[in-house]
Amino acid sequence: MRLEQLRKEVLEANLELVRRGLVLYTFGNVSGISRSDGLVAIKPSGVPYEALSPEDMVVTDLDGNIVEGSLRPSSDLATHLELYKAFPSIGGVSHTHSEFATSWAQARKPIPCFGTTHADYFHSPVPVTDEMSSEAIAGDYERNTGTAIIQAFEDLDYENVPGVLVANHGPFTWGRDANAAAYNAVILEHIARVAYRTIAISHDAKEISGDLHDKHFFRKHGAKAYYGQEKK
Repeated sequence: MRLEQLRKEVLEANLELVRRGLVLYTFGNVSGISRSDGLVAIKPSGVPYEALSPEDMVVTDLDGNIVEGSLRPSSDLATHLELYKAFPSIGGVSHTHSEFATSWAQARKPIPCFGTTHADYFHSPVPVTDEMSSEAIAGDYERNTGTAIIQAFEDLDYENVPGVLVANHGPFTWGRDANAAAYNAVILEHIARVAYRTIAISHDAKEISGDLHDKHFFRKHGAKAYYGQEKK
């Protein structure tokens, strides 16, 4: 079996979405990429999570051709592949229909940064894509979804903003590997829930200052980060 370790990591990341309550039934998917091999492992389409094994993860190339696996890959595969091509430092992609993040996506509203919890992980409001045209939907829909995400990042750093809301659809997140992508999906859902409740308490809630946003983000990320323990 090719990419045995990657398949295990991708399965574990998918199961993390279940453990954290981000998916129902067969909703959602996580993939991971081996950059050296140019191959992606992704959850198969429509298979219950409790029935999955590492061997069930489908391996494809970056053109979507199945290299190994007897099952059909996630229907969102083409979106994942577009992100891997456009965002060269990512190693994993996650997609869910989690309740609060999807609610913001359906409202077609970016998630404002009201506080330091958000600022710790996203160095901007969580963006939302433009609504897709009828032509894009009728065409290569999943690939065009990836294009819409990429276009939303023309003026954003995908490494500092590891997720997006696809208008009327739901969230996609990414990270250095499959586990990081799933982790960011959990964080994004928490941020979406807290932002919703902030607005429910005060419709006039103000976004965090730029100085405080920068302080919290860069104490965790970048060359001068000092949060946590030094890596040995």
